Amino acid sequence: MAGKVAVLNDLAGFGRCSLTAAISVLSAMGVQPCPLPTAVLSAQTGFESYFFQDLTEQMGMITEEWKKSGAQFDGIVTGFMSDHRQIGEVNHFLDLFHKEGTFLLVDPVLGDNGKRFSVFDGLFQKEMKQLVKRADIVTPNVTELCLLTDYDYDKIQNISETGDREALFLEVSKAAGRLLDSGVSEVIVTGVLFEEQDAAKECTVGKETGTGGRKVANLTVTREKTTAGISSFIGASYSGTGDLFASVIAGGKARGDRTEDSVRLAGEMIEKAVRESAALGISGKEGAEYEKYLWMLCKKTKESGEKKGNKERMWKNIEKYHKNEENLNRSGGRVVIPICE
Repeated sequence: MAGKVAVLNDLAGFGRCSLTAAISVLSAMGVQPCPLPTAVLSAQTGFESYFFQDLTEQMGMITEEWKKSGAQFDGIVTGFMSDHRQIGEVNHFLDLFHKEGTFLLVDPVLGDNGKRFSVFDGLFQKEMKQLVKRADIVTPNVTELCLLTDYDYDKIQNISETGDREALFLEVSKAAGRLLDSGVSEVIVTGVLFEEQDAAKECTVGKETGTGGRKVANLTVTREKTTAGISSFIGASYSGTGDLFASVIAGGKARGDRTEDSVRLAGEMIEKAVRESAALGISGKEGAEYEKYLWMLCKKTKESGEKKGNKERMWKNIEKYHKNEENLNRSGGRVVIPICE
């Protein structure tokens, strides 16, 4: 039976983000998404003009209907909230549905590039600090990590510029440790940028290939260890990548995958999508063209012998097909997605 994950986030018509990303990613991973919209937008807020409809009142109505129906979830994911009132609605939702056996992943949308987003005030930040204490998993970027822990953002950035990867990871882990001390089980810090001096170094998770240069790491910090999933930095920023990442982590958790494997999988899929989108000249506000890579999220059954070899060849051929623009054009733009097992 497929797991169920409630997703509390906004719904934007354009931008490939928020609930649009979560619904498609969770579905591809064989997990049922149960969306509870916090707002409806014509397009994500990076567009020059957009319509925004706040749904704070409706959140409570949906919550009560789900309560009456006896709804239960394997996981809960929270994303964008428009103000502190919505955090209050989320807390009410958690009082009802965050039970033993239900994980809570908080993606604390607060800011980027060292600054809090202008739409949020100090009260919102204070309430978000309290919300993350209820979480099992938190997925902040470096800015959000510092805002949640009152850590020195410039200190982390200065270490990043030295190229000392070990010192950088240690400093980020120290900041994440403050969230662990508040009761969080796993902190996955996204978008940790650094200049790699030796791209062939072995990482805790996987091995890097390439010729050095700018890299981006996603660090999973627990009380026992810090592990790193590292990808090449494409040099382009796309709407919705954080939502994609959090959704893959949640989907993996719901189907029993190891967090390290989910982090690596999310990084690989997002890197492919961003790389191709940048090559095609797609605007960052449109979001990365990830749809053709959803097949990567399908669970593959472990088998042995000839059948396993045939299946591995099938997946490789599918990947080649998706990379082949001529085939896509010949098929009228249709994309073949294998059945998840």
